[in-house]
Amino acid sequence: MGEPLFPPLKIGSLTIGVPLLQAPLSGYSDAPMRRLARKFGASFALCEVFLDQFVLEVSKRSKSRFYLAVQDGDKPTGAQLMGSSSDEFVSAALRLVECGFELIDLNFACPVKKVVGKSRGGYLISDPERAIEIARRVRNALPGDVPVTVKMRKGYDESEKSRDAFWRLLDGLIDVGVDGVAVHGRTVLQRYQGVADWNFLRDVKERVAVKRNRPDLPVIGCGDLFSAETVVARMKASGVDGVALARGIIGNPWLFAQTRAALEGREIPPPPTLAEQKATIMEHFQAVLDLYGEKRGATIMRKFGVAYSKLHPDAEKLRMEFVLCKTAAGWFEILDKYYSDPN
Repeated sequence: MGEPLFPPLKIGSLTIGVPLLQAPLSGYSDAPMRRLARKFGASFALCEVFLDQFVLEVSKRSKSRFYLAVQDGDKPTGAQLMGSSSDEFVSAALRLVECGFELIDLNFACPVKKVVGKSRGGYLISDPERAIEIARRVRNALPGDVPVTVKMRKGYDESEKSRDAFWRLLDGLIDVGVDGVAVHGRTVLQRYQGVADWNFLRDVKERVAVKRNRPDLPVIGCGDLFSAETVVARMKASGVDGVALARGIIGNPWLFAQTRAALEGREIPPPPTLAEQKATIMEHFQAVLDLYGEKRGATIMRKFGVAYSKLHPDAEKLRMEFVLCKTAAGWFEILDKYYSDPN
C-alpha cells in the first residue's frame, strides 16, 4: 500500500476524502451513473445541472422521482443549479436540499449558446455583481451545514476586461462565504476548443490561499483530465485541492479506479477486460431499467452505449448496434455478441 499523494478533501461540513469528484454532466450524471462513479472510486458525485425553473416545476409531477430522488446509498451527493433569477435560485436550492442533496453547486460556467443567451450559466461571469448577489442569497437561505460551491470558467473571453471580472467575482464569492470553487481552464467562448489552461488554475489557488489568506477554501480543477497520470501531474503543478472528472469518465468509469489508485500512491490498474466491461455495462443498464422502466431506459442508455463502445476493439460496429437498439432484449443480445469470452 502506498502513501496518499494529496491531503483529504473537505468542502464545508462535508468530509470528502480522496480529492476525486465526478463533475455534473448534463444529460448523463443521473442516479445510475453517480452510483457507478462512487463504486469505482469517486469520493463525491454531482447530479447533472438543473435549471431552477425545472426544479420548481418538476417537483409537482410524478416523473420528478427520476431526477430528484436521493437514496442513502447515493450519499454524499450534490446538485448543480443554473438560472438567472436570485429568487428562483433560492427557491430551487431549498427544494433540492429538501430532496436530500447535501451540497448545492451554482453553475456560472455553462458555455452553451442558448444558456448564455438567457443570462444563465457562463453569462454570469461577465456580470460579477449579479452573480455575487445570487451566491449571497443562496448562501444566506440554506442551512449553514449545507455547503454552497460555484462552478466557473477562466473568464467569458480572453480579454483583460473579462479577466478582471473573473477576479472580482472570485473575491466576491469568498466574501459572501461560499464553501469552494471549481474552475474549468477554458473561457466561455472557447467552450471545449483548445487546451485547458492549468496555469490559470495555479493562479486561482494562489489568489485564494495567499492573497485572500484562505488556504482552507478548496479549489477544484477541471478540464482535459483523461488519464490518472494527467490528474496527478495537474494537481502537483497547480496546487489545486481536488479534481472533478467530466467527459473522460462517460463510458469509462474505470478512469475513477485508475485515478484513485494513483492519488493513493498505489499501482494504477490496467484497462478493463471485455468481461469486466460487460459486467459493468449490464450493471449500469439494469440500474437504468429499474429507474426509468424498459421503454424509456433502453432509449436513455443509447448515449452511454455509444460511449462504452469506444473501449471496444470493434468500436464502430458496436457503436451502430447500440444506436439502433430499442429494447432491453436487444441490449442483452448485443452484450452477448460483442463481449463474450473469446476463449
